[in-house]
Amino acid sequence: MNVTELFGCNVFNDEVMKNSLPKEVYKSLRRTIEEGAPLDPGIASAVANAMKDWAVSKGATHYTHWFQPLTNLTAEKHDCFIEPDGDRAILRLTGRSLIVGEPDASSFPSGGTRATSAARGYTAWDPTSPAFVKEGTLYIPTIFVSYTGETLDKKAPLLKSMTALDTQAKRLLKLFGIEARRVATTVGPEQEYFLIDEDVYEQRKDLVLTGRTLFGAPPARGQELEDHYFGVLKGRVAEFMRDLDETLWSYGIFSKTKHNEVAPAQHELAPVFTTTNIAVDSNQLTMELMKKIAKKHHLVCLLHEKPFEGINGSGKHNNWSLSTDTGLNLLDPGENPETNARFMLILACVIAAVDDYQGILRACVASAGNDHRLGANEAPPAIISVYLGDQLGAIVDSIIMGRTYVPKKAVPGSIGVPSSPIFPIDTTDRNRTSPFAFTGNKFEFRMLGSQASVADPNIVLNTIAAQAFSDAVDALEGAKDFPAACKKYTEQLLKSHARIIFNYNGYGPDWEPEAERRGLLNNKTTADAVPEFFKPENVGVFVRQGVYTEKEVFARANIALENYTKSIRIEALTMIEMARRDIWPAVNGYVAELCSVISAKRAVSEKLTSSADMVLAETLTTLNDSFLTAVEKLEKDLSEVPAGEVPASLAMAHTVVPDMGEVRRIADEMEKLTSSDYWPFPTYYELLYSVK
Repeated sequence: MNVTELFGCNVFNDEVMKNSLPKEVYKSLRRTIEEGAPLDPGIASAVANAMKDWAVSKGATHYTHWFQPLTNLTAEKHDCFIEPDGDRAILRLTGRSLIVGEPDASSFPSGGTRATSAARGYTAWDPTSPAFVKEGTLYIPTIFVSYTGETLDKKAPLLKSMTALDTQAKRLLKLFGIEARRVATTVGPEQEYFLIDEDVYEQRKDLVLTGRTLFGAPPARGQELEDHYFGVLKGRVAEFMRDLDETLWSYGIFSKTKHNEVAPAQHELAPVFTTTNIAVDSNQLTMELMKKIAKKHHLVCLLHEKPFEGINGSGKHNNWSLSTDTGLNLLDPGENPETNARFMLILACVIAAVDDYQGILRACVASAGNDHRLGANEAPPAIISVYLGDQLGAIVDSIIMGRTYVPKKAVPGSIGVPSSPIFPIDTTDRNRTSPFAFTGNKFEFRMLGSQASVADPNIVLNTIAAQAFSDAVDALEGAKDFPAACKKYTEQLLKSHARIIFNYNGYGPDWEPEAERRGLLNNKTTADAVPEFFKPENVGVFVRQGVYTEKEVFARANIALENYTKSIRIEALTMIEMARRDIWPAVNGYVAELCSVISAKRAVSEKLTSSADMVLAETLTTLNDSFLTAVEKLEKDLSEVPAGEVPASLAMAHTVVPDMGEVRRIADEMEKLTSSDYWPFPTYYELLYSVK
């Protein structure tokens, strides 16, 4: 296999466009893609025809406007290229069909922005993200809006946030005498996931219906030995990863790194950085392909944030940076960041943005699945903070405390063996306990859940950064002594927002009380986090930057709370069904066998009666009675959940979820005592260690 020939073979990429489009059409389209220039409708027919011819040559018979509704998934409606021409058929894709489509919008989440009877919606071509052919269909990336103009997807606000950041970043660069045609955010979203055997998966109703195990006692061996991390790939896993890599490459996705993660059966894929819009599309396609390719290998790919209790869950680290069209990385500190006024101002602006809008930064990654992960040993706590590392931390500390910064002399790394190479030491260590960590020339936002859309956190990051840049320009524009004014404003920002900087262990017992003392938010559940979107100051930042209207902000918050409530309800109902129909009768059956054994022994001799048999039978009987009582309480509390997104979500978070925890606690204790011949579904041992 020639990787360079395979790469992008299914994509209507720049090379294909250059070879198939008239020169002027190609130039016009490139201006739109590279500079954000308005799309010329006059080129649509030529592009559509070339796109259709290329797709047909790749075996396509249909096309679809591929969009991202507010479900964290993608959506598609397939139309055939065939059109009647007298008594024969021709293949055709018109310019209008390329630019705009009209799917039914009534059944997609809208958060109350439209009535169910208002069905009309429009998809509009996004020329900045390349079309591709998959399974006989031409996929055309699009945005999705309602008949009345509200955005009903994640791509439209993402593009708006990128435009806002581009506008404000260019204004800021002008203060330093730098002209840029475009400033773009780039993202490299790492993707963690689990692979388990398909046959075992099918026997777990909870995994099938909810994506996570609602019951399951820990196996004797979990991740304690830390031997799975970066370990040798198992045969079936290696075959899956190779198949996945080749498929992703064919779609122009820069799949770069693959390895075993910390937990048994857990793995990670990391792509190369690319423009945020394309990175979001690529990640959505990646998640879809991971699931499909896993099935080819008789595996199931689990993207839930916490499919197994007691071991690491899965996240999606969002590596976020800013670059100009000339390749200037605005988050590159250079060799002497303390004298790099531009970098220090941008750094201060980002820190201020994270502090001012910590509530919505936490809320944008909130979900039922992620609530189980945040704060555990594999994920940062729910408290937003910024990690700067040793060098930048020392620089910022010196500014805050009014001291002179004394640079430390760089020390080359070596293991002390003559034949070992000398390697450079980075200016900052990594801090896996920090939600928002500076990692050399980018920020790593580590709170995003593994099955979530990358669009949400980047919409927020782009928007709040744009606002901070706008505030900086408004304050500094027209200053008579710009260097002095810039230095003073940077110092002011860092001193005002020092509370958000934390360069230590976020898992430590002292951090929560310290964060509370600093006045930082600690919204541990989705129900507590999402209402931050309703606050006027948080609504205002989206409105000012032209990313959302007030109505659209409220809609997304309502959808997030509604999804949370629905997810917990599905989990609770599944748990109740498994408890009543599977676990309770299974334990009763085992107790009945124990009683039969006890009776048989007594029939022979009272002396042969085993006290251990009696204790076990009594223990399980007591536990099973408590189990049924806990299930009944869960049923009652679930039936009494109030109406309304906010009250319902709060009841779920603070009553129903704890009820579920108690049901599970008793069940897992009984699993350890019940014969495997009676336990009604595969155990954690079978789930985590069945793939060879």
